[in-house]
Amino acid sequence: MAKKTPSINRKALTSTLRMVWPFVKRHKLLVGLGFLALMGDVLFRILEPWPIKYAIDAVSDALGAELETTADGSGNVVGVVVFWSVALAVIVAGRAMCNYGSTIAFAKTGVKVAARLRSKVFEHIQSLSLRYHSTASVGDTSQRLVGDMGRLQEVAVTAGLPMVGNLLTLLTLFIVVIVLNPVLALVVIATAGGYLLASKVLSPKITSAARATRKGEGQLVGDAAEALAAIRVVQAYGLEDTVASGFAAGNNKALKAGIKARRLAARLERSTDFMVGIATAVVLGFGGWQVLVGVMTPGDMVLFLMYLKIAMKPLRDMAKYTGRIARATASGERIAALLDEPVEVKDPAEPLPMRDVNGELCFWHIDALDGRGASLFDDLTLKIPAGQRVALLGPSGAGKSTLAGYLMRLADPDSGTVMIDGYSTRNVTITELRSNIATLLQESVLFSTTIAENIRYGRQDATDAEVLEAAYRAGAHDFIVALPQGYDTVLGNRGDTLSGGQRQRIAIARALVREAPIVLLDEPTSGLDPASRATVEDSIRELTRGRTTVAITHDLSMIQGFDRVLWLEHGRIAEDGSPQELLMDPTSKLAQWAGSQRRAMESASEVQS
Repeated sequence: MAKKTPSINRKALTSTLRMVWPFVKRHKLLVGLGFLALMGDVLFRILEPWPIKYAIDAVSDALGAELETTADGSGNVVGVVVFWSVALAVIVAGRAMCNYGSTIAFAKTGVKVAARLRSKVFEHIQSLSLRYHSTASVGDTSQRLVGDMGRLQEVAVTAGLPMVGNLLTLLTLFIVVIVLNPVLALVVIATAGGYLLASKVLSPKITSAARATRKGEGQLVGDAAEALAAIRVVQAYGLEDTVASGFAAGNNKALKAGIKARRLAARLERSTDFMVGIATAVVLGFGGWQVLVGVMTPGDMVLFLMYLKIAMKPLRDMAKYTGRIARATASGERIAALLDEPVEVKDPAEPLPMRDVNGELCFWHIDALDGRGASLFDDLTLKIPAGQRVALLGPSGAGKSTLAGYLMRLADPDSGTVMIDGYSTRNVTITELRSNIATLLQESVLFSTTIAENIRYGRQDATDAEVLEAAYRAGAHDFIVALPQGYDTVLGNRGDTLSGGQRQRIAIARALVREAPIVLLDEPTSGLDPASRATVEDSIRELTRGRTTVAITHDLSMIQGFDRVLWLEHGRIAEDGSPQELLMDPTSKLAQWAGSQRRAMESASEVQS
């Protein structure tokens, strides 16, 4: 059984228009001027054939009269022809001016609407929780934000709005030709009906193929971004051919879908051309006969042929634009689907101001499920006094990063309350909550801007002196000033031009300049060589001095410098105490884990020796 193509064109178009309309309403004056110019364009289109009709009728009359009358009438004919020639030039110039005005007005509207919509989509993407970002493809999301948005903007200007003008032209012409000649008007109506039938059959197929194309292109961007981000691993393991073959397979899939969409659009356009040709032949034959029997004048027949040409051009354009609009609708549907993603973490309706935050943390009766529906936290309760430095350990998947993420409201637990100095994280704004927390991750994420700006991202209003002081305290100043442009050095992609230890010290300087009472650390020394690790640990001690610190780490030397160790397992705090006490107890989980670490290091040393 053949697979039925889903007819979702109307639904997709409706969702796209509903998404765009609020932004269009903000530019009522510009849209109004555009439609006014568009109406002028339509009016001049209707008037354009009339000077030709009157000129042909005048010449025809003169040629017929020349056989029986004097040549005086021919002079009058010259004046009439000149008059209507000038009138035609004025009409054409007026139509060109109106067309230019409507194009500019609608183009400016399209650019402004797309810019505002793109900003809204980007803000929405940033507000989505980590649960969404952990499963969504970065490449596909980027494709929606840039590629799909660009196509939506382009088609709105080059196809959507001109199509409105074409529909107005067709409606007006139908009324005029019915008044002029009802019989020949049926030919135009039948041709339009044939176009609508072909469009109804092919448009859903074009939309479906276009959607598959856009989805495939989004997957391609994701595959390319993933491969380029891991280019060192790809080259180190000789995976170039494997990655390239996977990319080529996706590329061919997107290519086939794109060719299918183009082929269907071309079929619609050529079908319309065929119908227009047949209609022109019928009008020419039947109209010529009516001229011969005296029902129409030669000018009337020419007028009707020109109206048919004017009417058929919108039909041809509509066939061409239908394919474009179908492809744009697929893009609009993808953008609308992205905007429909629910924002799980929101500011409260009446937020409380956070004053004099010292950093006391409290997790109260926390319950949560993991992504598979299993219990992650089971009635977990934990209190961390202000200024205490706590190391959080436990097996992989125990929820250490999730628990730390609750403090910043990267997600919320299913039940229970997370509090900072007695303020529930759900009762304050996300911006104010996060301004009291500095984070340092395993991967020191830096941006493609200057080193000074990367540090200032910790606090946007930080002065140059504060940036310099933070770099000093992080142990980063010496290597920064040794760079060719010093603090004005522009970093490459993710700071890859620096070593791991250098990147981490800049990230520590960024955390220091924030001056937050709470610090979250997530494996900040993992992957560093011993020399870099020692330097970074000194910087971390400076960062955490006097601040409440929650550190997820498996660095034994760092753990020993903390005030408290929490072992998280099976959704509960299985062990709680100072690192010295727990390491002295051979039955403790920390001591057993530390022993296994030492044995692993000794085995590695023996293998190397």
